[in-house]
Amino acid sequence: MRDGHAYLNRNAQRIADSMIEDADRLGVSHSRGSLGEHLIDAGANSPGGIEAALRIVEICLGGLGTVSAGLSAGKWPYSVNVRSSQPVLACLASQYAGWNLSHEKYFAMGSGPVRALARVEPLFEEIAYREPEAQSSVIVLETSTPPPAAIIDKVSKATGLAPDRLTFIYAPTQSLTGAVQIVGRVLEVALHKAHDLKFPLADIVDGAGRAPIPAPHPDFLQAMGRTNDAIIYGGTVQLFVKGSAEAARNLAEQLPSHTSRDHGQPFADIFKKFKGDFYAIDPRLFSPAEVIVTAIETGDTFRHGGIHDAMLEQSLG
Repeated sequence: MRDGHAYLNRNAQRIADSMIEDADRLGVSHSRGSLGEHLIDAGANSPGGIEAALRIVEICLGGLGTVSAGLSAGKWPYSVNVRSSQPVLACLASQYAGWNLSHEKYFAMGSGPVRALARVEPLFEEIAYREPEAQSSVIVLETSTPPPAAIIDKVSKATGLAPDRLTFIYAPTQSLTGAVQIVGRVLEVALHKAHDLKFPLADIVDGAGRAPIPAPHPDFLQAMGRTNDAIIYGGTVQLFVKGSAEAARNLAEQLPSHTSRDHGQPFADIFKKFKGDFYAIDPRLFSPAEVIVTAIETGDTFRHGGIHDAMLEQSLG
């Protein structure tokens, strides 16, 4: 894992600024909040779209990933493609939605490079990256409403940045923007599960992933189900790792979603079965359907799992 000076926040700010400049073309809107913070509505009261979502995924990755949408064979050919040569920093130090930014009735999990400044999550005890002298930061929220002043103040205090140096981007899961940016986490969920499996983060040196873009749905539960199923039953990830062939083989065997006890049902049904308790769901489910792990020092490649067409048919239609 290269920490160095990757400048996650500077990279993300540059992309956020480009979104503001291209707001009309992207279908997003920019405004200022009550404390002077920048607000980008990318799918709530603004239409947003796939291009806006791709830029948001790049922001979430702290500018350390390449993101595109492309066509391939199959019934769900339109896919998000993500790759990074610094996947630990891009996915775990930035993209992972790990910061609880809730207040009273407002609930949101924060993604993006702001997390590497706040460092309030236990995960950062294992990630050495520190960004020198960040001048601004960007936060991505999966929600339909802009954050209240209490959240702005919380982020400002945690990062040491004045509110007018913070940019909050928000889009609900039910929007096309929201659906695409969530599916754009296909590589991140593989990194997160590898971390849960105690695989050495420093040994993950490169990675790429793809997952089909589901149709958005106006019902939150169905929308959330489709985005999760696109990864769990339709996602493919390849990781390039250092270390022994045996370690790479073990990772490939344990990483796919089919290792979970809850595999084989639409995510919306699983969520209802556990009465909306997200944390009661087997965490091993949150990973791509198909995994390829290449041990770069031995030349061995291991493949496990596979695309689950029947579940995609049931969930994505």
